[in-house]
Amino acid sequence: MPTSENNSEFLEYPKEGNLSQAACFAERKVSVIFPIIFMTVGILSNSLAIAILIKAYQRFKLKSKASFLLCASGLVITDLFGHLINGAIAVFVYAADKDWKWIDQSNVFCNIFGMCMVFFGSCPLLLGSVMAVERCIGVTKPIFHSTKMTLRHIKAMLAFVWIFAVMIALMPIIFSRPYEIQPSKTWCFFRTKNIKDWLDSFFLLLFSCLGLVSLTVSFLCNAVTGLTLIRAKIHNIHHRQGRSHHFEMITQLLAIMCVSCICWSPFLVTMARIGVSGQQDQEICKTLLLAVRMATWNQILDPWVYILLRKTVLRKLFQIARENCGMQIINFHQWELSSIKNSLRVAAISDSTSSVPETKL
Repeated sequence: MPTSENNSEFLEYPKEGNLSQAACFAERKVSVIFPIIFMTVGILSNSLAIAILIKAYQRFKLKSKASFLLCASGLVITDLFGHLINGAIAVFVYAADKDWKWIDQSNVFCNIFGMCMVFFGSCPLLLGSVMAVERCIGVTKPIFHSTKMTLRHIKAMLAFVWIFAVMIALMPIIFSRPYEIQPSKTWCFFRTKNIKDWLDSFFLLLFSCLGLVSLTVSFLCNAVTGLTLIRAKIHNIHHRQGRSHHFEMITQLLAIMCVSCICWSPFLVTMARIGVSGQQDQEICKTLLLAVRMATWNQILDPWVYILLRKTVLRKLFQIARENCGMQIINFHQWELSSIKNSLRVAAISDSTSSVPETKL
């Protein structure tokens, strides 16, 4: 573990003549008001989304809808604690201003901050992919989903994701590669400047690859789910009411995927570049702080997906659009509350009828 003397050059403020180091310093003297505002907005948004999801979970006792709401609740709760913990640490760092040097005397504070950044950064991406896989199975294999993917299994998957994220966050400590203060002096993460060997690069590549794979899995599963719903609507128009809840959930998943891609892609790609090259060049150093700030917006925007993309809100928006456009854009019977039992019953009947010729043979 490096001592404060070994990091003395890294901990000092940039000198006036060192333009490269000054550029990496990236506006250290930012008002503490900004992290306080971001933390407050994130906490209020996630709290409101949790209240909506809990109310919906109590309303829908059927398995398919409840499993999706349970996954969504796990995601929003994780985002809430991310704002509470990371936000409080960030506010403390900004408020400390020049007295921040004592923080790295034993590197304990930076390790805690870095582990929180990794844990609350990887969890939303992993949970988003789990939700996409769960909904893809629920739409394409409804019988298997209703019989094999119980709420107990969903809770086990959520616990596994959280434990897996904890293990990733603890890896630098286990392998004696402590987290380090980043060039902006406002956050801690894996080694990006003092990379010594392949293990430091491995941590960066592991985090970025897991994030990019999660986004890819979400895209593929959501694409399969969307195409399946569109095909079912075209070929089985009489039962489209039974799939209205699927359209609502896939709309939310698509929004979550778009938000995650926009917010996380710059940061994940930047970390992958550092892991491959093994060093920070001037271009990467300038964009690193902006990339991590974009990533933090993911936890603020996620809850608004569940706040805004609900049937009641969408119905009102469609009504306003229809009135303004002067024509009927969508048949609102598609958005009426429907039972999941009808969808499962239709799937069971179709499966049973398709298996009749095989039994005769």
